[in-house]
Amino acid sequence: MRTDSSPGTLPAREHLPATDAGTPVLDVVIPVYNEEKDLRPCVRRLHEHLTRTFPYAFRITIADNASTDGTPLVAARLAAELPEVSDFRLEQKGRGRALRTVWSASGAPVLAYMDVDLSTDLNALLPLVAPLISGHSDLAIGSRLARASRVVRGPKREFISRAYNLILRGSLQARFSDAQCGFKAIRRDVAQVLLPLVEDTGWFFDTELLVLAERAGLRIHEVPVDWVDDPDSTVHIVRTATDDLKGVWRVGRALATGSLPLDRLTRPFGDDPRDRDIQDVPRGLARQLVGFCVVGGLSTLFYLLLYGGFRQFAGSQTANALALLVSAVANTAANRRLTFGVRGRGGAVRHQAQGLVVFAIGLALTSGSLAALNAAGGSPAHSTELAVLVAANLAATVLRFLLFRAWVFPDRGAGQGAATAAAPHAPAAPAAVPYRPVPHQPYSSYPTTQLRADEAADTGWRDATVRLQPVHPHDTDPGDLR
Repeated sequence: MRTDSSPGTLPAREHLPATDAGTPVLDVVIPVYNEEKDLRPCVRRLHEHLTRTFPYAFRITIADNASTDGTPLVAARLAAELPEVSDFRLEQKGRGRALRTVWSASGAPVLAYMDVDLSTDLNALLPLVAPLISGHSDLAIGSRLARASRVVRGPKREFISRAYNLILRGSLQARFSDAQCGFKAIRRDVAQVLLPLVEDTGWFFDTELLVLAERAGLRIHEVPVDWVDDPDSTVHIVRTATDDLKGVWRVGRALATGSLPLDRLTRPFGDDPRDRDIQDVPRGLARQLVGFCVVGGLSTLFYLLLYGGFRQFAGSQTANALALLVSAVANTAANRRLTFGVRGRGGAVRHQAQGLVVFAIGLALTSGSLAALNAAGGSPAHSTELAVLVAANLAATVLRFLLFRAWVFPDRGAGQGAATAAAPHAPAAPAAVPYRPVPHQPYSSYPTTQLRADEAADTGWRDATVRLQPVHPHDTDPGDLR
């Protein structure tokens, strides 16, 4: 996406590195808290499934969230018995904290996690991570709410799950179908950029990560899953729901105020056709037209309401000028954010000043229409005035879009592209990112490969597909008989 390697900045082009047979391609993290009873059968079943069906090297990491029972001892025994299993201890609780810590230190190209109860059928694991290994997608989630999913759970949890996803769609405009299914995967290069932006350390971690990824334009792959509810789950539903709603409010407020650097996360990893130089096709024109028409329609209604209110105590010219002025300020602000994707406060005053110039042109057009109407008809009816104003505003709207696109909010991509072409390896100045880093202990089960974003062009990677050696090339998956 960009050549800046600071947190919150996506590299211009990044692919998964080539991996030899001894390095794990997949690191599956199992966050646990007081799970001494279920941990051993869970890990052994997952290990057997991966050994039998997964064609590449893998690792299973047990992330213990400050358990107070015998979970650490069970995890240590499993790590000693199975070479592909490692354990890691955190002294603080929080599923999000565990995932952030282990994922940040992992060297595997693909990172995943699943709940210890293994409610999700493991046959969905390979379809979950395959698009990430190939480089086609950036994140992958299991969905219990997809039409092809087969789910067994009580009506209470079904209602809570669907209500929560409706809240996400209504408040954060989320388009993914299932935020809280404990069955997700992410590419390591994507995780290195997104994890510093995620503040939550508990159950809302998943949702926040997905919302930021979606707003950044990353590709989220959804896999329908077979899921059976665990009746012995230790999740506290009321407390978790309360924390989730607080997280929705925090993230929604951050998105509304523009405090997140999402304007710099507008391209997914890999080859985006929107970045190709195509002749005679204005970039983003269709999307901008749709956004401008929506904002324009709402602005016209807002203008008519204002005009009708001002007309009660002022003449037609004064009412038109006041209504047009107020609606023009609101229109410029809405188009700045929604149509042309400009966020933050930088240049806002200049944009409003230029918007007022465009307003003056629209005022001259609509006022001239009123003057012509009054000169032709003497004292026209109020409905006739409104009809003329609507027609004049439509003409002013077309002119406003052209001026907005060419003058007020010109396409900055061309200039930035030229600058990048002139100095392809010059790192941009690091930007300040509002997040609180979470300290964690060293995680040294296997080495971590650090990759700077501005080195992506020098690595020689030309194919998003990971070049790997199968561990079990002749194995087939007979299916899980559970």
